Amino acid sequence: MRPRTLAEVVGQEQQTGPGGLLDQVARTGQLPSLVLWGPPGTGKTSLALVLAAGAGAEVEHLSAVSAGVQDIRRVVEAARMRRRIGRRTVLFLDEIHRFNRSQQDALLPHVESGLLTLLGATTENPSLEVNGALLSRARVVALGALGAEAIGALLDRALADPDRGLGTRRLRLDPAARTVLTERTGGDGRVALNALELAAMPLPDGATVDAEAVLRSLQRPALLYDRAGDQHFWVVSALIKSIRGSDPDAAVYWLARMLEAGEDPLFVARRLVILAAEDVGLADPGSLAVAVAAYQAARAIGMPEAALPLAEAALHLALAPKSNAVTRAYGAASEIVHRSGALPVPLHLRNAVTAHDRAAGFGAGYVYAHDDPEGLVVHRHLPEAVPDHPLYAPSGRGAEAGVADRLAARRSDLARRRAASADEAAPGARVGPAGAGAEPRPPG
Repeated sequence: MRPRTLAEVVGQEQQTGPGGLLDQVARTGQLPSLVLWGPPGTGKTSLALVLAAGAGAEVEHLSAVSAGVQDIRRVVEAARMRRRIGRRTVLFLDEIHRFNRSQQDALLPHVESGLLTLLGATTENPSLEVNGALLSRARVVALGALGAEAIGALLDRALADPDRGLGTRRLRLDPAARTVLTERTGGDGRVALNALELAAMPLPDGATVDAEAVLRSLQRPALLYDRAGDQHFWVVSALIKSIRGSDPDAAVYWLARMLEAGEDPLFVARRLVILAAEDVGLADPGSLAVAVAAYQAARAIGMPEAALPLAEAALHLALAPKSNAVTRAYGAASEIVHRSGALPVPLHLRNAVTAHDRAAGFGAGYVYAHDDPEGLVVHRHLPEAVPDHPLYAPSGRGAEAGVADRLAARRSDLARRRAASADEAAPGARVGPAGAGAEPRPPG
């Protein structure tokens, strides 16, 4: 059922329809080097073959999984021979992301010179997986997973086509079976057609393919996921953003997507621990303990049971009040550190361990906070070069609402005390009896 013309390609109308890049290529016959990027079963190989045929070129087909530099040399030599008789060569390189840098470099001069027109196909982000120099000489064409309408069109064509499909068997597709095939194949046309063929295989001519037969042929469809590629990062991003957005249903769905596809449960657990500090923080201080406990449980018991404590943690984090105040506070502090360098620790904050330390003024003026009824001290705890600008700003949500009120009161009280202390220390201020107001030195 592979399409033979661009008009037979379904589901990629943004590229193949009027005004689309591939439509323009097909109309002009001027085929540039292209990298076709999209999920499995979306028509990458079909498009490459249709475009090459439209350009009147000879096609060399290599898979980067098994091909090497020797194969490239063979293709280059054949291309040189064709060029002598005015024939053009298109190299269709499937899974181009599997070629290493040296193999991609071996292609570069021949693509650059025009000896080879490269049509690459990949399921991975070309910007991350394809040599930048090679990518700069090709156009990236992004393809999307097929929608239900496109999958349905493929099924109808397969049932009706007597030459390449099942048309001679006069089969009918039950509406429920159609729904299963359009909704449970992950936008993969190849999976949908294979499932239809398997479901129809034992049936007599003229029969109806029902949902039960389709479900048997699908069994448990493979989940589109990878441990290091785009799907990995897209799905974990969806999990994190669902929890951050306080959507427990989406959180547990994306968690299941990862775990059921075989993701390392400890990777998921580590992300939950990070998220507990980054996005929940002090709005619900217990969330970090829940996430750490889930990590420890997953490490102790493994899958499949680890799915439950991880689900509990994901749901807890999704339902918790959110605050990124901890993240912002650390980011602000880190910025000051990198901008100001290793500023000296103020003398009053240094431990006076030896007599030499005390003679140098270490610890002089330090006030033991527990000696104050409010636990406040007037002296600063930051280096002199760092201004008194709050780094931590509570969100006012969850437990941080109370923190915000207490912190505002403490900062106001401290500002008042520091102002009073500055007035007392000003020239002409009344000085009390000797020793009045003296600050106790820390032990040692």
